[in-house]
Amino acid sequence: MPEQIALIRPDFQLAYETFGQPSHPTLLMVMGLGAQMNSWEDELCAQLAETGFWVVRFDNRDVGRSTKLEQAQMPSLWQLMGTVLFNLPLRAPYLLRDMAADAIALLDHLGIAQAHVVGASMGGMIAQELAIHYPARILTLTSIMSTTGNRWVGQPTFKMRRLLLQRPPTEEEAAVAKSLQTWRELNGPHFPFDEAKARAAIQRNRQRSVYPIGTARQLVAILASGDRTAALRQLQLPTLVIHGDADVLVDVSGGHATAEAIPLAEKLIIAGMGHTLPTAVWPQIIAGITTLAQSTNPL
Repeated sequence: MPEQIALIRPDFQLAYETFGQPSHPTLLMVMGLGAQMNSWEDELCAQLAETGFWVVRFDNRDVGRSTKLEQAQMPSLWQLMGTVLFNLPLRAPYLLRDMAADAIALLDHLGIAQAHVVGASMGGMIAQELAIHYPARILTLTSIMSTTGNRWVGQPTFKMRRLLLQRPPTEEEAAVAKSLQTWRELNGPHFPFDEAKARAAIQRNRQRSVYPIGTARQLVAILASGDRTAALRQLQLPTLVIHGDADVLVDVSGGHATAEAIPLAEKLIIAGMGHTLPTAVWPQIIAGITTLAQSTNPL
């Protein structure tokens, strides 16, 4: 279905798209830091719909065509450094819990009482917040290449950290080249990196929306939201944790910690997978999500 807009509050909208039949169980797909909803590739969403889901993907706040919080105040660099280095409290424009509330508002807009939820990276953190704060609305949780918020696990490599901290180029071709470099590093060496496909996706995303300050605010939300481990231990929800053992952005220790924290969690560690979802691993991911959903109600 073509992209649509949900006006979830008078001054707040979320852009979303759906795949499949609305009569089927809803699968809510939550994307990660600075990533637009089409980072869930069309073909992946279509294949999930073919298994019997009504797939809903959307732009988080501050990204894509959803509302940008342009009046929000950012913490200073010194405050950010205090949080990163010394775990000091951080006043953020919003938290991951607020982003989870956006997702619930979208479900309300669509008239959906309950959904299976899948989140990748920061989207996995938001999905965890959904399970923690709205357990009656969530049927199953799939947390992909994500972590618990514990600062001792799930950290990026030094090379990845340095790459992400570089000032983004302003010239278009240089910006595309920088994004390609980042995507290649995230992909890792095991699965082939399709540069032509990646370049086309980057250019398509840049034509749709470029809003780096929104990504910065989302990062602050991650830093300010703290450790979810204790809350995750209280969940009684069918859960699948998926992680690649070659992830350079969210180390696989974050996936192990998530699975260890959630009592009913199962774990799928994919050899050679980095911080991307190459098509070669889609069958495993689709099978995992589908099997998990069928444990609650046959599709």
